Amino acid sequence: MTPYASFLSSFQLGPLKLRNRLVSTAHANGYISDGIPGERYQRYHEERARGGLALCVFGGSSNVARDSGAIYGQIYVGNDKVIPHFQSFAKRMHAHDCALICQISHMGRRTSWKGGDWIGTVGPSQVRDPGHNSMPREATHEDIERIVKHFGDAAVRCQEGGLDGCEVLATVHLLGQFLSPLSNFREDAYGGTLENRLRFLIEVLEEIRRRVGPDFVLGLRYTADESNEDGFDASEGIEIARIIAQTGLVSYLSLNGAYGGSAKGMSEAFPGMGTPSAPYLNMARRVREASGIPTMHAARITDAATANFAIESGALDMVGMVRPQIADPHIVSKLNAGSEHRIRPCVGAGACVDRVDLGGDMICVHNVSTGREGRFPDAYSPAERHKRVVVVGGGPAGLEAARVSRLRGHDVTLLEASDKLGGQLLLASKARSRGDMIGIVDWLASEIDILGVDVRHNVFAEPEDVISFSPDAVIIATGGIPMQRLEEGGEDLAMTGWDALSLPKPLSGRCLIYDEVGSHPAVSLAETLAAKGAIVELMTPFRRAGNELGGQTYPQYLEELYCFGVVLTPDSRLIKLERSGNRVRAFVKNMYTRQVAELEYDHVILEQGTIPVPDLFDGLKERAANRGITDWDALADGKPQMLQDSPPGAFSLFAVGDAVSSRDVHAAMFDANRIARSL
Repeated sequence: MTPYASFLSSFQLGPLKLRNRLVSTAHANGYISDGIPGERYQRYHEERARGGLALCVFGGSSNVARDSGAIYGQIYVGNDKVIPHFQSFAKRMHAHDCALICQISHMGRRTSWKGGDWIGTVGPSQVRDPGHNSMPREATHEDIERIVKHFGDAAVRCQEGGLDGCEVLATVHLLGQFLSPLSNFREDAYGGTLENRLRFLIEVLEEIRRRVGPDFVLGLRYTADESNEDGFDASEGIEIARIIAQTGLVSYLSLNGAYGGSAKGMSEAFPGMGTPSAPYLNMARRVREASGIPTMHAARITDAATANFAIESGALDMVGMVRPQIADPHIVSKLNAGSEHRIRPCVGAGACVDRVDLGGDMICVHNVSTGREGRFPDAYSPAERHKRVVVVGGGPAGLEAARVSRLRGHDVTLLEASDKLGGQLLLASKARSRGDMIGIVDWLASEIDILGVDVRHNVFAEPEDVISFSPDAVIIATGGIPMQRLEEGGEDLAMTGWDALSLPKPLSGRCLIYDEVGSHPAVSLAETLAAKGAIVELMTPFRRAGNELGGQTYPQYLEELYCFGVVLTPDSRLIKLERSGNRVRAFVKNMYTRQVAELEYDHVILEQGTIPVPDLFDGLKERAANRGITDWDALADGKPQMLQDSPPGAFSLFAVGDAVSSRDVHAAMFDANRIARSL
């Protein structure tokens, strides 16, 4: 008897019988090309269907009109070109018994005119968008009539494409902008009272239902509570659900729990690491009870136990788990197989959302196959010849190299210098809001234990130690050590972030953290030290703190940094340190005026990334069959490395992760995965 009977039970959604309650709610992933969901996009979703997904709502705000700018590379449902691609997509998903619905939207002011067709944005009123800074023109009645028709046309294309339904998006996009008092200041029939603000949305729903008939699933995604930014509150959000239910037009509701139109609001609507689990379930329960309409919701529901509770307690009918399926697309199949302990956890690192927010394609911080299902699937065929593989270093790169090598059938020994696995992630997880990063280590360590990797701790490997195993392949994953280098010297007076997180007592006094990386380490350290009482200044040569972070993470960090009084100093380069009595004098150059200021601190901490420690690699490369040379073309193309069939007694030697150059967890694991799958 499964402990997740409610979550795994079937559900009747209109004409659709869903095999369980798991949904992938709509999200942009950056895999769209020219407005079309092509092979890469479809393979990404198909992997989740193969893993047991019941309903895929795809599209991430697919655009219905040319004046809805595709700033995230969305699908375009505004002409018939998309229909054959929908047909092939539907065939692919239906083969795995997964229903398929497209989310359709007009972005209104929540986009930019500086791209696509360079058409000015439109909104209910001339109110600047807080997320993308566009100033819309006020929609005329002719605009409203035109866009209503565009929605109807798009829905018909979904139907002709063989999809099971469509979902209308009305959160912070155009229809939601008409709903919200934050953006709608009209005095005509589309503004003022809730009834008037709902008019445009209901006209769209009526048009779609008229065009597609009663048996096509029609969903609505809207925000049920905007009080985080002083918009309408939950009581009005619940009233919206009641009114929509009375129309009888929609098959289900999909809920956002907070206004996501601002940077901070988006991080609240889609909370990540360091935030409570499932924060909006009670709100969803109230909407479901008031409306009587099947209800789905996704926001930091990260595990099967929480999902099952959401169904069992009556909060939801269907559970959206997007980021957990980005981390592991086979949640249901593993639950059904009794292998819950092998589900790769979503740790909430935010790399997925951040990367799309910054204009890139979506990744998972520790599942390198996400988005690469065609070229680097998370499935490994047995190697033609079993080999003896030695991996040196038990950080994320070494653990991934050991895992994949063992999955291919090789005999694997992992040598770790300390008594714990995890490498730099052990330090990262000590930061105040990054404790969940330890989940990556825990999962990898569990997997290599299950797979039977021979792990040897407290081995500070020398070349002869490695050679004593008579390896066929050696993978050096020893990471690096913190870089400390200033233009005019004095770096020996500074600490590293590693030092600061490892001290038995927290630092006190005035602390300068100088950050040349712009990612998590410096901002999380600033938050951690300030929370423990230090007076912290975070300085960077970039235009802003956390320059490399996207909308999932930087707003949460900034909230904490401001609350704890951290001083943020951008556009400044630390060039020299000198001793000044018991303090440290810092010489700081402004990046634009080039003027140098002298400031004093009790402690200075440098965050400049890492540099490799080459001793072991250099000691082995002259004895390696490939002289330690990686074929970068083969690595990038997923092809075998050269000299795989080495003469007896010879071995191939590779370095991965920070043992090559300073990067991040995902890059280190992707290195390791590609090398290991090629052995």
